[in-house]
Amino acid sequence: MSSRADADELTEQPRVPLSRRRVLRAAVRLADRDGLESLTMRRLAQEVGVEAMSLYHHVANKEAVLDGVVEVVLDEIMTAVEETEAPPPERDWRGALRARILAARDVLLRHRWAPQLLGTRSTMNPVVIAYYDQVVGLLRAGGLSFDLAHRALHVLGSRALGFAQELFQPGEAQAADDPALMEQMAGRFPHLAGMLADAAHDDPDGTLGFCDDQFEFEFALDLILEGLERRRAAGR
Repeated sequence: MSSRADADELTEQPRVPLSRRRVLRAAVRLADRDGLESLTMRRLAQEVGVEAMSLYHHVANKEAVLDGVVEVVLDEIMTAVEETEAPPPERDWRGALRARILAARDVLLRHRWAPQLLGTRSTMNPVVIAYYDQVVGLLRAGGLSFDLAHRALHVLGSRALGFAQELFQPGEAQAADDPALMEQMAGRFPHLAGMLADAAHDDPDGTLGFCDDQFEFEFALDLILEGLERRRAAGR
C-alpha cells in the first residue's frame, strides 16, 4: 500500500500558479518554437494549460503580451552583457563594446523573431534606454567625446543591440544556386551576378545562401569600430 501511495504522490505534481512571468516565459517559448505569428491569446492559453480568459488576470491583451516578451528578451540581453568577459573600456573600448554587442546578438539568435518585434513597439523601453546609456558610458570611458559618441550611436543603430536589417533575408538569396537564373541576371545585372557567383564560389555553404550572416555582422561591426577609433585618435 505504501509503495502505491508513494507512486500516486509522485504522479500528482503540484500545479504551478499562473503569474505574469510564467505567461510571458510561455509566450517566448511559443514564439521560439512556432514563430511570432503563432503568438495568439488562444495558443498562449493552451501553452500554459488554462482557458484564455484566465490570461487576462495577468496581461491586459495581446499588445501587453508583446510588450512583455520584449521585456523578457531585453532582460536576457542585459544579463548576458553583464556576464560577458570583456576588457576594461579604458584599456580597450573597442574590445569591450564588441564583446557587449556580440553577447546581445547571441541572445537574439536564440529569439530570431525579436528584432522584428522590437521594431514595432511604439514606445522606447526603459531597458533599451539603459542599454544605450551603458554604451555611451563605455564610449566615454574609452576617450570618445560626447559628440563622437552621439555620432557612433547613429552609425551603429540597432547593430549596437546585436542585429541589423539585412538586404536579403535567409531563404531569399538563392540566385547563385540556379544557373538559368544566374545567366538571366548576368545580362541585366552584370555586377550583382558577378558578385553572387564569386560569393557562391568562395563560400558554397554560407548561411544566407551565399554568405555567412554572422561573419558579415562582425565584419561590418569591426569596420565601424575601426573608423570610430581613427576619429577618436585624431581628436575629432
